[in-house]
This record gives sequence, C-alpha cells and structure tokens, in this order.
Amino acid sequence: MSDKKKILFLCTGNSCRSQMAEGFARADRGDVLEAYSAGVEKHGVNPRAVAVMAEAGVDISGQASKLVAELPDVAFDYVVTLCGSAHDLCPFFPGPVKKVHAPFEDPPALAAGAATEEEALARYREVRDAIRVFVAGLPQSLEADV
Repeated sequence: MSDKKKILFLCTGNSCRSQMAEGFARADRGDVLEAYSAGVEKHGVNPRAVAVMAEAGVDISGQASKLVAELPDVAFDYVVTLCGSAHDLCPFFPGPVKKVHAPFEDPPALAAGAATEEEALARYREVRDAIRVFVAGLPQSLEADV
C-alpha cells in the first residue's frame, strides 16, 4: 500500500491551472503525492499550457481534460480548488478529505488582451511559475489550516 497522499486539483474546465498543478505534482512531488486533476466542466487541455509546461521540463501533452465523475474511485486526502468557480461548485467528497482553496489567476483571461503570442505566453508562464512554487510545498503546506 502506498504512503503517497492522494490529491485532486480541481478547476472549472480542467484545461490549464489544474493540468499544470497535476503535471508539477507528478514530476516534482511524485515521491510523496499521487496527483489527479479534474473540472466541474470539460474544456480540453489548453495548448498554451502544454507549451509553457514543456518549457519548464514537464510534459502534460498526454493528460486529458476530465470531470470529477470520470475519475477512478479514489479516496482523496486533499481536494485543492484552484479557481473561484470550482471552489463554489466543488462536489461533495465523502470521508476525511481536506478541502483547500488555493486560487490562481486564469491564464487565458490574463492573456486575452495580449498584443503578441509571446506576451500571451508570458501570462501563462507567470501562473505556471506560481503553481510550481505552490506544488513544491505540498503536502506539508496543506497540513496547516488554510
């Protein structure tokens, strides 16, 4: 039996922030975390998120956008909502799961006014880097009351 903490990153469309968090958790914290991501809707994995994660050395191109109902029957230790909508619409999880809200800005919204593709990618990189810092502290940072 694994001692890894099971963590679900939940966002509205499971296209960007939750995918990044899952990718970093698997790549950087896979020794202590069993990571999943899902959405309250399904929007597909964002190509810019895939691109900026590849720049950081993490391949999320094989990850898929999914709903919570599509996940295997997993007893999560933590459910981390990464946006307000997911926090507000977070489904019920039975058992001793700890729910934590850790909001990050929405990269597509930040990039919407970008004049160039490079400027748009810069917004994605900002959020990517903030998510990497957050994930680096897991699971210890979730043990404190948030």
